[in-house]
Amino acid sequence: MADTDLIERYQQFRTQRFLKREQVWAHSLPGWRTRRRRRVLVVALLVTFAVMFGVGVLCAFGVPWAPLVWLPATLVFLPVWIALQIVSSRRGDAPVQALDEFEIAQRNSARSIGLTITQNLMMIPVCYLIFGSVITGGTDTDMAYAGGLLTLTVLLIGGCSPAMILGWTRPDNEPDDV
Repeated sequence: MADTDLIERYQQFRTQRFLKREQVWAHSLPGWRTRRRRRVLVVALLVTFAVMFGVGVLCAFGVPWAPLVWLPATLVFLPVWIALQIVSSRRGDAPVQALDEFEIAQRNSARSIGLTITQNLMMIPVCYLIFGSVITGGTDTDMAYAGGLLTLTVLLIGGCSPAMILGWTRPDNEPDDV
């Protein structure tokens, strides 16, 4: 009984915090709240993830300057991700109490797809690390670093997928909602 109360209290706290932050950011970036602009942000994230994945592959081949490309990719990723979260009203990770039934269904569907993306893409670095460690006897430090970068990239892709899916698919807000 106490566990349920604790979980319910946490959910209430999380919902209140979400609604408070939603009010703070509700009118930010109004020109970016259209479907077309949200799609630009999603494409920018996809390009950033491709660069990050490419850095991981270059590191696997021992290219010494490749890790330096990770920093600019991260510097692009962070503001684009924050902007997408703001303009999509964080519907991808909103608590249930803050959404209506249709939004809950959309969120859950996007989360399910995000989990599937994560599970399938995670096989790439996992197989790379397993087979690579067998082939090299576990002595290749480039392989370990590259595997870490690939894993981090896949986790970012999976974690961002729900917001990206919702940002891509949701229609523009009605003028009354703005």
